[in-house]
Amino acid sequence: MPHLTAHLPEDKLAGNESALVTALTEAIVGVYGEWARELAGIRLSGVPAGRFARGGKAVDTDVSLVMGVRAAAFERPDAAEISANLAAALTDAVTAVLGEDVRPGTTVELVASPQERTFVAGAPAP
Repeated sequence: MPHLTAHLPEDKLAGNESALVTALTEAIVGVYGEWARELAGIRLSGVPAGRFARGGKAVDTDVSLVMGVRAAAFERPDAAEISANLAAALTDAVTAVLGEDVRPGTTVELVASPQERTFVAGAPAP
């Protein structure tokens, strides 16, 4: 069950929420397949100006994407390819909505969660 949290500049997020959710969902489905659509959870978090920094200086073009995925996804023989495709698709989705100026500052982190540590509504996730 993929869960994606996107931290991005508040001024870039405002008014783009729906388009960003759609683009990120389509990126996930494009890599995993249609089965992932209903399971993809996306959270958008706007970061006020001056609260993103790189190299000790405030920037307004950074985007941080953190996606929780099942640990088993990293044990597959094609794990490296799937991870690279996912990172590229998510980055492309963000830049399609927010503009190419955010591409250089977009980071994607894939975080592995063992199935026994993933729960929905208080019960083990399917």
